[in-house]
Amino acid sequence: MLRLTRLLPWWWPPPAAAFPAKNLGLRKVASGVSSPGSASPRALNIFDRDLKRKQKNWAARQPEPMKFDYLKEEVGSRIADRVYDVARDFPLALDVGCGRGYIAQHLNKETVGKFFQTDIAENALKNILETEIPTVSVLADEEFLPFRENTFDLVVSSLSLHWVNDLPRALEQIHYVLKPDGVFIGAMFGGDTLYELRCSLQLAETEREGGFSPHVSPFTAVSDLGHLLGRAGFTTLTVDTDEIQVNYPGMFELMEDLQGMGESNCAWNRKALLHRDTMLAAAAVYGEMYRNEDGSVPATYQIYYMIGWKYHDSQARPAERGSATVSFGELGKINDLMSQGKKSQ
Repeated sequence: MLRLTRLLPWWWPPPAAAFPAKNLGLRKVASGVSSPGSASPRALNIFDRDLKRKQKNWAARQPEPMKFDYLKEEVGSRIADRVYDVARDFPLALDVGCGRGYIAQHLNKETVGKFFQTDIAENALKNILETEIPTVSVLADEEFLPFRENTFDLVVSSLSLHWVNDLPRALEQIHYVLKPDGVFIGAMFGGDTLYELRCSLQLAETEREGGFSPHVSPFTAVSDLGHLLGRAGFTTLTVDTDEIQVNYPGMFELMEDLQGMGESNCAWNRKALLHRDTMLAAAAVYGEMYRNEDGSVPATYQIYYMIGWKYHDSQARPAERGSATVSFGELGKINDLMSQGKKSQ
């Protein structure tokens, strides 16, 4: 989420060739990775998607990428728990923005028959974690999924969609590839993510440089998420929030971990340079405002979890308007009615 230019070194890999499309049952594309200028005309161009691909590729090429997997593994396990809560099997599933496969490793072959895993970073796909489920890796952009309509019984996504420029289109693509009565289960960062870091950088930059620039990427509001899912065609929606707090020795260790996760800022309006004295001041502010008793500093990650179904005639439908036989006003009397029923027995 943060760009650490001038603070930590970057080694950008050259553009890699797309994965072959044989045996994938895809539309007429070899890869779903978008080309510059291929976004929907209605989309806001907030993030540099090519830079995000390079950041994720760089992170996946580090000697110990699993050192920075703790957050994505935790959220991946929580997505898997929600999959297990659905009392059915899924012969064919898709993971959108899979990274190194943080969801599949927590599922079993009795629940998912075959897993397609997509990501924009080819190095992440080359380092997919082992799982007992048969998997197929596909280089693809979340906004341009190269699969046919009504293909998958289950689509999952964990901590990937917050970097998408056109979130409505991405959700529509997910709805498109789902079979009728298929389910989408996803997670993405919420608006309060890294608020400690955001406040510390803003205060330090304002004091040292007379103004501040955004260093933490913008996030979708939870109030908008249900509307976006409904507009994409999903029904029987569920949206809930959770927070994960991680303690770090200091602000610089947090920023190093964000870079190792491939979560550095890639917004077009990011500032190219953070001065050394501004960074030191931000670290001091962070510690002064949020330091724990043991000297560590917390970082809060807000997670939005969402579940949506593709419509099918077999699904339960809401009753017709006006068909209720009991008013909500009567609910306040339910305790009295229950007491009377017990006395009559």
